[in-house]
Amino acid sequence: MVRPYTPTGGRAVPSRQSLDLATLLIANADKPLRGLTPHARQVMRHCLPGVLSLAEVAAELRLPGAVTKVLVADLVDSGHLISRSPVPAAQQHDHHLLERILHGLERL
Repeated sequence: MVRPYTPTGGRAVPSRQSLDLATLLIANADKPLRGLTPHARQVMRHCLPGVLSLAEVAAELRLPGAVTKVLVADLVDSGHLISRSPVPAAQQHDHHLLERILHGLERL
């Protein structure tokens, strides 16, 4: 049995507080993988084909989200990963639909 924080060297706090489970991760394919820990390489291997959320990476690695955050933060710090916050649901709106609703309400 391996303790959950073994992959992070015992660290429980990521270097970046901006990461959450919905953070989108994009691998920098130009960065070499040599010198990375085995778990960091696994993260990169999962992210290289496209964009994944931190939660998806944690599920693929079968690691707790907090442990995955530490691993991902290290990879973002080293330039291996680019992190993007997803667009909040409140900012995802269709102007055309909202205008149609407004005009419909005005006609009432």
